[in-house]
Amino acid sequence: MEISAPAHWHTVDFLSDLHLDRPGSPTLSAFAHYLQKSPASALMVLGDLFEAWVGDDALGISDGVEQQVAALLHQVSKRMDVFILCGNRDFLMGPALMQACGAHALQDPSVLQFADQRYLLTHGDALCLSDTDYLAFRGVARSIAWQEDFLNKPLAERQELGRQMRTQSKAHQAASRQLGAAAWHDLDAPACLQSLQNAQADTMIHGHTHHPDMHLLAPGKTRWVLSDWDFESTPPRGDVLRLTRSPSAGDSGPVLQRVSALQVSA
Repeated sequence: MEISAPAHWHTVDFLSDLHLDRPGSPTLSAFAHYLQKSPASALMVLGDLFEAWVGDDALGISDGVEQQVAALLHQVSKRMDVFILCGNRDFLMGPALMQACGAHALQDPSVLQFADQRYLLTHGDALCLSDTDYLAFRGVARSIAWQEDFLNKPLAERQELGRQMRTQSKAHQAASRQLGAAAWHDLDAPACLQSLQNAQADTMIHGHTHHPDMHLLAPGKTRWVLSDWDFESTPPRGDVLRLTRSPSAGDSGPVLQRVSALQVSA
């Protein structure tokens, strides 16, 4: 999937891994503040907007986080273009949610062409080649048969299964932290470089790992990692990666920079 930025897009904001899970959470409040103040022309959410998504019928839950997030995004979609890409936690997001959010669904991966530059956009989980257990599950869970079977279950049963999977995931993460850095699965650098070459892009932007950084893969080839959001941690986490056009034709090109969601001003 390729998106060509229209001329009126002066700023594009990228974020991921908000893992929104309940109404009234500090992270949801920070997200609402950010949406109100962001000057962006377009917003691109690169996966894991929600902690879990068990089907678009969750939108029917009265006063749930699902309805609240959809309402926030639908309101902001009136003044900026909104794009959402599925992550490893919310890969069941479907067309009803996109419509409720006023958003466009992004395929994983997608390419953004902005000011004569090409940017490869992905959640990043598919490139964590060392995480073989997860990739095996991913291969099953992304199949049409698995998803049809899961979505045919009653909503309450899917919610309980989602809670069980989150509990298992948190236990796995805790065990990995005890083992140290050797247990952390980063994106495979050669695979990232090959993906950039296939997309004819110089810059990859992704989330998933919760380790914000900028990596030089090869001369002129970079990988930017988005921050996760957690405004209950100390200190709070929640950065936006902002892409802006050069202010004048004589400059070198678009600019990528990190900004704190709480420091965003219109």
